Amino acid sequence: MHLRNNRCLFLIPLFLLLGTWLVAQNSAPPQQQAQPNAQDQQGPPPAPAPNQPGDTVQVPTPQGQAPAGQHDDVYIFKKEVDEVTLHATVVDDRNRLITNLNKGDFNVFEDGKEQKITSFRNEDIPVAMGIVIDNSGSMREKRPQVNAAALNLVRSSNPQDKVFIVNFNEEYFLDQDYTGSIPKLKDALERIESRGGTALYDAVVASADHLKKSGELEKKVILVVTDGEDNASRESLEQALRRLQEQNGPTIYTIGLLGDEHSKRARRALREMAEDTGGVAFFPNNLNEVEAITTQIAHDIRNQYTIGYKPSTPQSAGGYRTVKVQAKAPGYKNLSVRTRSGYYAGQQRASAEPTGQ
Repeated sequence: MHLRNNRCLFLIPLFLLLGTWLVAQNSAPPQQQAQPNAQDQQGPPPAPAPNQPGDTVQVPTPQGQAPAGQHDDVYIFKKEVDEVTLHATVVDDRNRLITNLNKGDFNVFEDGKEQKITSFRNEDIPVAMGIVIDNSGSMREKRPQVNAAALNLVRSSNPQDKVFIVNFNEEYFLDQDYTGSIPKLKDALERIESRGGTALYDAVVASADHLKKSGELEKKVILVVTDGEDNASRESLEQALRRLQEQNGPTIYTIGLLGDEHSKRARRALREMAEDTGGVAFFPNNLNEVEAITTQIAHDIRNQYTIGYKPSTPQSAGGYRTVKVQAKAPGYKNLSVRTRSGYYAGQQRASAEPTGQ
């Protein structure tokens, strides 16, 4: 995911100064150049050069954590190799959240075969979250209320969450990388340049790729807000859904501000992205409902069960695997479990390359 190019203009003088310094160092006689001693070599590594326009943004990995690509360390506990992690929401027949179940109350099935649960947690844990908002021309008047609702989601979420902002029209831009700072997120949301088309699928896939760089945060979420149908993506809906259904991929929540002029296709796309990944699709009647929806989403995220299992069919066999989770407990009837509908075993892909500005 790339930052907007105009944010890198201030780096030009810095590179000129750096180039001058390097020339001076290289021209010095060999005997005048200091040799590093053992103590110097044990010091902190040099800081990486600032990002150039077109560079992929790299999120630093905190000390003590494995690189994001290894997927070994997760928040607090050690995940088994090839373990599939499900984030599950349980509701009763009146759609009330049920948050007091135990490991023994769940059964997990992959391709119809029951699986042994290898890890289980029932607590509010921090998430890596991407907020992906439509910046096309039709959203201009809606953005102030949508931005306020997005910030409400962050304020209602776990204080340790790390959030990034992507604004998109026919292109998409990372206007704020991972942070917990409300002022920084607010500034990114206010970068409104409402114009052009709607590359929804491309923006969501690229955001899912960026979530892989979240490092220490194993739980991943995307919120998508749009008022229209995709008309500019290179990806089709089917291609996007496949890429979102990687093993241990993100949970997606969608808010569709759709009027009667939009076809059923837009609703279908938002509903399938959400339901296939264990999230929820919302279609409010008006903008005034959006803030309450983001509060509901935050409550949903903070009250999920984290269930891990090691598939009985080796991951090396590949292919799509259907997943179903059931919950039964004394005192409850007709419990429903919402989680991802399946995943592609062992599927990995490189980060998407967004178009620059």
